[in-house]
Order: sequence, then structure tokens, then C-alpha cells
Amino acid sequence: MRKKYYAVIDTNVLVAAHLSSHDDSAVVQVYRKIIESEVVPLYSADILKEYEEVLSRKKFSLDNEKVKYTIALVINRGMEVNPKPSGIPFVDTKDLVFYEVVLEKKEDGAYLITGNKRHFPNDPIVVTAAEFLEIIRKQK
Repeated sequence: MRKKYYAVIDTNVLVAAHLSSHDDSAVVQVYRKIIESEVVPLYSADILKEYEEVLSRKKFSLDNEKVKYTIALVINRGMEVNPKPSGIPFVDTKDLVFYEVVLEKKEDGAYLITGNKRHFPNDPIVVTAAEFLEIIRKQK
């Protein structure tokens, strides 16, 4: 049986995976690992709301079925987490919930996968998609 990895997926990673024209890009590989149940996405109600709002933006031209599928995928393959307030100040408060969710599952080896590490505290659990794939590769 393959090891499962817990990860909070930042919205920009999902957007990039849908917009990528490269099947081997790191963000597409992470998305594929969710589909294959190797990655268990961690989410909260606020994260799902952001996914729906951002993925539905006209500028991304994602059809409604693709947005619905992605949210259903996260719910069906994932684990809902209701984070406690961390009290950590964030410039963009929309990013805070992603960090608070990963902190709840830090003891289980969870990561926060993002395309914007600078938006989060300098913490080894905050990684890019490529860094996350390398972590998985090294543990096999």
C-alpha cells in the first residue's frame, strides 16, 4: 500500500494545474496525486469557498463542470479540518486559513503546497509543488 500524504493545496496550485499545458508540470502531478488518492487534501469551509470563487473567475475560462469536479474531488478524497485561530498576523487574511489548516495536521506530516511561499511564514511545511514532489520521491 502506498503512503498517503496530507496537504493543504493553495488555490493558485489548483488554478495552475488547470491552466497548465504540460502534463508533467509539478502542479499537474500534484493534482493527479489527489485523483489517485496518494495526496489527501486538507480543507475547511473557507478554503472550499475560496476555491469556488477563484476557479469560477471568468479570466480563467474554466467550465463550471471542471470547477464542480475539482471541489467534489477535494471533498471526496480529502479531510475537512476546522482550524483553531493561530493569532499569526497575515498581510492577506485569505491566506491565513490555509496556514491554520496545515498547522492542525502538522503532527501528521502535512504540508501546505503553494506557488507563493513568500505569502506564508518561513516554515518547512510550506513548500512549492516541485518541492513536495521531491519530498515524496525521497521517501519512496
